[in-house]
Amino acid sequence: MEFTGKIIHIGQERGGVSKTTGNEWKVQEYVIEDHSQYPKKMCFEVFGADRISQFNIQEGEELTVSFDIDAREWQGRYFNSIRAWKVDRVAAQQPTTPTPADGGMPFPPAEQAASAQFIQGDDKDDLPF
Repeated sequence: MEFTGKIIHIGQERGGVSKTTGNEWKVQEYVIEDHSQYPKKMCFEVFGADRISQFNIQEGEELTVSFDIDAREWQGRYFNSIRAWKVDRVAAQQPTTPTPADGGMPFPPAEQAASAQFIQGDDKDDLPF
């Protein structure tokens, strides 16, 4: 799954040592908000010191986050985990001129626009009134 938006919050990095393997672990949470009419927020985590430094996520960045969702049970309750596995920076969009395809009406520059010429005494009058 993917979510595109702006990073609005970066949580504190947390870490510890696994009880089962004895390996050290690190995780950091981020909050991203999309740009829809009613903006939605998603809190996701990046697991592993190597990925945290590789992604190098900064507040205010526009990102597309690819993630997996998993649920974990703890003391009879279930909690969702949204874990990012890929992060792509969104390129800044260049302003575009409207085209007929997107509903816009392109206008030629003023110097290229043809001006109407009316000649008095024109015998040919096509108008019915």
